[in-house]
Amino acid sequence: MSRLLLIAGGSTLLYAVIATIMGVLPGIELSQVPPGPGVEPLTELQAQGRDVYVANGCSYCHTQQVRPLPADRVFGRPSAAGDFAFQTPELLGSERNGPDLSNVGARQSSAIWQYMHLYQPRAVVPESIMPSFKFLFKVVDTAPPGVTPVPVPPAYAPTHGVVIPTPEAKALVAYLLSLKQPPLGENATAGVHAAVMHEAAPAVEPVADRAPAVAKATPASAAEALPDGKPLFSANCAACHGAGGAGIPGVFPPLKGNSAVNDADPTKHITVVLGGLKGATIDGAKYAAQMPAFGSLLSDAEIAAIINYERSAWGNDAPHVTAQQVADQRAKLKQ
Repeated sequence: MSRLLLIAGGSTLLYAVIATIMGVLPGIELSQVPPGPGVEPLTELQAQGRDVYVANGCSYCHTQQVRPLPADRVFGRPSAAGDFAFQTPELLGSERNGPDLSNVGARQSSAIWQYMHLYQPRAVVPESIMPSFKFLFKVVDTAPPGVTPVPVPPAYAPTHGVVIPTPEAKALVAYLLSLKQPPLGENATAGVHAAVMHEAAPAVEPVADRAPAVAKATPASAAEALPDGKPLFSANCAACHGAGGAGIPGVFPPLKGNSAVNDADPTKHITVVLGGLKGATIDGAKYAAQMPAFGSLLSDAEIAAIINYERSAWGNDAPHVTAQQVADQRAKLKQ
């Protein structure tokens, strides 16, 4: 009996020591880390959304930890301890069945897109493996005053009525949109790239372009020092505009045949990619969804590469741009 107690006591002591070293001591140290520059506490609604995030197991498939590796550059800058000062326990996660969400509020700042994605992921990312969270929404005959229905594409919309978000959905989207990485230091803007590295591309939901249209070869003068625009487009733009550039009618504008994309003067095209767009009327159609600004997420060369891909794919035919043109327009916008 004494031998059994000795074994049980020894294993318990060993477990306690390991738990202290691996969990308690790091937790104490992290709790004393001050918040990073620009890191703010969650609002009440965002905190409620975090509870919904936890309750629905979102952290089982999504991480919130960007590693200092080339493969993680698509998600933002490397995470820092100060990023989590107001979010404990940290929802770091360990699996990436879906993309990392550390900076999703900047990468995908459209609440409309977030609602559509939660209601039916395949509506915006055809090859997504994420389950549908329709239980966070209601189907009603008419949306109540002040409530905007979710513009679900016809192929995924209910047979009658309109889809509206529940308070849980609103809170969850508020939390997701709060996940933004503040810049770190003077070189943060240039360092927070969303490039896709061919040799170590992570499993992210935006899928590769499978459209039959193939981008034309970029002239050597415009292609010099520019990365490949197609994977950059797939990682940053395809979720809204579609792999084939067709967009979603009334929600996300098409790039195929878009007048700004095909304009010989690229100023408007560059400006929109750098600064984003909201509530715009494009080629006679009004779009309510917000396009995020990529100026703080992508370098001049990466933005030029994406723009050149858009201006030469799907039958588009417009002059290419250089990284210097993007840099010049970025400087004008800052003024």
